[in-house]
Amino acid sequence: MATIAAGAAALTVGLAGPAAAHVTVNPSTAAQGGWTKVSFRVPNETDTADTTKVEVNLPTATPIASVSLRPLTGWTATTESTKLATPIKTDDGEITDAVTKITWTAGPGAAIKPHQFQEFDVSLGPLPQTDQVVFKALQTYSNGDIVRWIDEPAAGQEPEHPAPVLTLTAGKDDTSSAQPVAAAAQTSGDADSDSGTVYGIAGVLLGLAGLVAGLLAYRRANHAN
Repeated sequence: MATIAAGAAALTVGLAGPAAAHVTVNPSTAAQGGWTKVSFRVPNETDTADTTKVEVNLPTATPIASVSLRPLTGWTATTESTKLATPIKTDDGEITDAVTKITWTAGPGAAIKPHQFQEFDVSLGPLPQTDQVVFKALQTYSNGDIVRWIDEPAAGQEPEHPAPVLTLTAGKDDTSSAQPVAAAAQTSGDADSDSGTVYGIAGVLLGLAGLVAGLLAYRRANHAN
């Protein structure tokens, strides 16, 4: 029995390891309509091959107007754009093409070694008004194997090769956060004004009191003479 239990435990660990080490996007949440910097974290799951290329696909149904890449030493990054069926309206006009694919290719000595990982940084925005963005990714190894991280999330199921998913939350209304600040500033200004008025009146009264005291002293001095 002990041997069977040990074998089962080893099998469980063996199955859980690869499932946990998949391509992810970090952070995993952002605000709709906002801008964010994300990192695609790519671990090497094999013992004998290096990861030499990573491809990330951006959805065409909910395109992102601006995509910027951070240079990574030893890696060459390229993008592919697609003509949009529905242009994206921005403050600077309409955008008719959007980046729909990013490819990173390793140069000599830069590939991801076994049991190592690499992060690829991307700036995105404005983010679409949707619940999530699914980035289907392909990971190519030096032995020719390609792992397709393209399985979309499904309720109650754990995909074998889950795609990186960025969950989007309703963006905050800038005016709602600005109004309390303005109100606080106005309240503070009114309070300062009221305090200044009180101090001014007090100063006038003290000045009058001093003047009266001086006149009384002067009259006493004249009577004494």
